[in-house]
Amino acid sequence: MGSLCGNLAVLLLFLSPLMHSHLFARASTSSPSITRKKAINVEHFTIVNPNTDYDDFSIVHEVVPSAKSPRLNSEVVNTPCEYNSCLENQEPCEMIKAREGCLCPGVSDEDSPPHAPRIETLRPITTGENAGKIEVQWCAPDSVVSSYKVTVEGSGNDLEFGDGARRATVGSLEVGTKVCVEAINKAGHSSYSDFSCKRYERPESLELQLLAGVIGGGIVLILLLIIVAVVLCRRKMCQKAQRESGGGLGNPSYKSERAS
Repeated sequence: MGSLCGNLAVLLLFLSPLMHSHLFARASTSSPSITRKKAINVEHFTIVNPNTDYDDFSIVHEVVPSAKSPRLNSEVVNTPCEYNSCLENQEPCEMIKAREGCLCPGVSDEDSPPHAPRIETLRPITTGENAGKIEVQWCAPDSVVSSYKVTVEGSGNDLEFGDGARRATVGSLEVGTKVCVEAINKAGHSSYSDFSCKRYERPESLELQLLAGVIGGGIVLILLLIIVAVVLCRRKMCQKAQRESGGGLGNPSYKSERAS
């Protein structure tokens, strides 16, 4: 009985590898084949094609260019145009804006009368053929302007200039004479205002300024000398008083002689 059980055990050990390999082969043939799908990565989307079978799948990276929107440079857009309304015959601000994308000051409509220009200075001319005359300088308003008119009080003659002008030369003026500048377009002209009119004031000459400086400096120097003299005098007087008081108290023989 023992030998029979031993023989059966040996037979099972011998047959078990054969049965295992046969079952594994049958399972592999009967199981459906695994189909791997081709994956295509398009940016962050994954597209699977179910109609294509591949033994070895591969990943293809396809870059889809994004639509580029026009980028605006905020630093340029928010920057005022390099336009000075007080300079003569310069390029219009609208042309600078179209070329550089900057900002122009607000301009009133051409169908509205223009705002008043601003007189910057009434400057006397000291050299050249126009020496002795007065040059009027003004700044353009934020309006559409076709021309300017300069009026001098009491002269009766108005001077007209083009839209690019910012200065005019008038004759010699008396102190207090009023000068005004008007802006004109097809809708009318500007009204007079405190800054579009100015009275002429004679500026101090350089010689007078130097003379005033010399006089002022001399007065200051005299005052300093007086102060120094007073201080030295008082100091000498104090020193003299101290010597006299010290000499009388420090000699006792002098007191005894006077007492006898």
